[in-house]
Amino acid sequence: MKTELEMFYGLIDDIKITMMTTRRADGHLESRAMANQKRADGADLWFVTARGSSKLRDIDHDPHVNLAYYKEGSYEWVSVSGIARLSDDRAKIRELYASDWKAWFGGEGDPRHGTPDDPRIVLIGVDVHAAVFLEVDKPKPVVLFELAKGWLTGTRVEPGVTHVLTAPLTGS
Repeated sequence: MKTELEMFYGLIDDIKITMMTTRRADGHLESRAMANQKRADGADLWFVTARGSSKLRDIDHDPHVNLAYYKEGSYEWVSVSGIARLSDDRAKIRELYASDWKAWFGGEGDPRHGTPDDPRIVLIGVDVHAAVFLEVDKPKPVVLFELAKGWLTGTRVEPGVTHVLTAPLTGS
C-alpha cells in the first residue's frame, strides 16, 4: 500500500504542469504554468525559469507560493503551499537539466544558451509546508455515474479520499 507521500509525488509526476501562484509587490496574486522537474535533494519540488522573470521578482518580495495541479481524466487535484527560494547553483542545474529546456532558453549567439551552463537559467526550489490532494479511488465510469446521480438528486458526491500532508515532506 502506498504512503500518502508516495501518492502525493505520484500524482504530481503524472500531472507534469502546475499553476504557480505568487504575490506581486502590489499585493495582487499571479499564476503561471510551470513544468515540474525531476526530484532532487535540496527542495521538495524544483522548477526552472529565466533570470529576470516577473515570478522571480514576486518571490523576492514574498516567497510564499501555491502550486495547483489538476488531472483532467481522473478529477484528481493537488494544492501545495510552500516557501520558494532561488538558486543559480550550476551543479544543481546540471543535475536537474533536461534537453527540453533548450526550447525555453534558445540560442541568442552564445554557445552556452540552452545548455546547463546558460547564465539565464535559475532554479526555483519549493519547500512544501502543507499539501492537500484528492486521490480518486474509483473507476472513471463510477465517478461519472456518481456525479450525474449527485446532480440529479442533490446528494453530495465523494469521488475519492482527500489527504492532508504537512511539513516536513522529505527533510530536504
